Amino acid sequence: MSDLPTTLTADLARMVAFDTVSSRPNGAIAADLAERAENLGMRVELFDDPDEAGKRSVIAWAGPEATGEGEGLTITGHLDVVPVDGQPWSSDPFRLREDAGRLYGRGTADMKGFVAVTMRALEGIDLAALRRPLALVWTHDEEIGCFGSAKLVAAFEAEGRGLPRACLVGEPTGFRILRMHSGHVAGRITVRGAAAHSSRPDLGSNAIEGAAEVVGAVRELARELRDQPIDLPEMERPWVAMNVARIRGGSAINIVPDRCVVEIGYRPLPGTRSEEVWDRLLDKLQALSHLQLQTEILRITPSMLTPSDAELVGDLLPFATSERCGSAGFATDGANLAKLGCAPIVFGPGSIDVAHQADEYVDLADLVRGVDVVGALVRRRCAAP
Repeated sequence: MSDLPTTLTADLARMVAFDTVSSRPNGAIAADLAERAENLGMRVELFDDPDEAGKRSVIAWAGPEATGEGEGLTITGHLDVVPVDGQPWSSDPFRLREDAGRLYGRGTADMKGFVAVTMRALEGIDLAALRRPLALVWTHDEEIGCFGSAKLVAAFEAEGRGLPRACLVGEPTGFRILRMHSGHVAGRITVRGAAAHSSRPDLGSNAIEGAAEVVGAVRELARELRDQPIDLPEMERPWVAMNVARIRGGSAINIVPDRCVVEIGYRPLPGTRSEEVWDRLLDKLQALSHLQLQTEILRITPSMLTPSDAELVGDLLPFATSERCGSAGFATDGANLAKLGCAPIVFGPGSIDVAHQADEYVDLADLVRGVDVVGALVRRRCAAP
């Protein structure tokens, strides 16, 4: 495989050329990967998003049928990328550029590089001889809330299906083993008031002033949570972070506003119930009984906590840049896949520090190294010859 760097670069160039920003359909790249998996002799399933036309995830199987006992290996990554609008790129973000051993382009690190690594690694393995199941799970809409994996998991649960327990989530970690991450919950509180002429505010009810009280309650809870860290030494910030993200209200300077919307986000900690903090906030808002409030959770991306003795940890240690497990500062599809009995570990080439930025890149040497990692895992977990 002396030409591996060349073939990997060509593979990644092909993938980067697919503009898979989350707001757009991803059918072209899904079809491309499905065809490539079929050419490897894999059994392919396409899962169309029931709510978003043109969005789909890809699952490809090799080896024996999954028995439900968890043996084998799941490898997962997402196909969508974040937008490039307004970013000062030095070159076309959807045309791969190589410079001094670095491959530049949107999604090179996060995380088309890993997808390219996986497909290239499987080229060197006799998949027909696998004695345990291998599942590739390529998802959509991870960047906007892990929606693709959530819908895929719901479909599998409805059918009583599972995935192999050992699960590699190939996000860019610099080859560090990460076994946990916080989730993300987005919520909305709408304050209803009564409009009036601004010269006679006493005849109305100012919804923005009411929203200020709501923000005060959020800040009070945020301080309480900051003072209640959990015992997870792997985490840089072992407490729930809260953020007042957006406020919208008022229609004119001379009208007492009758409506104001406050949107917040918080990060549930690994191993906790996603709605626990929301319930605590609702308890605080009950003290504001003089306000007319409407509350709703907009979306939930769950947290992830995989035991430190998960089998995949030991398998990855020979390739890791650190012997200690850590935590990711970002959410992944692993949290959703855990609902199917997976024990996800986040580990892959590239650095999250350059993801989502202009001139995102991955080192070609890391991709070459990644091929060795994926090949070794498939051979070990799936008993490949």
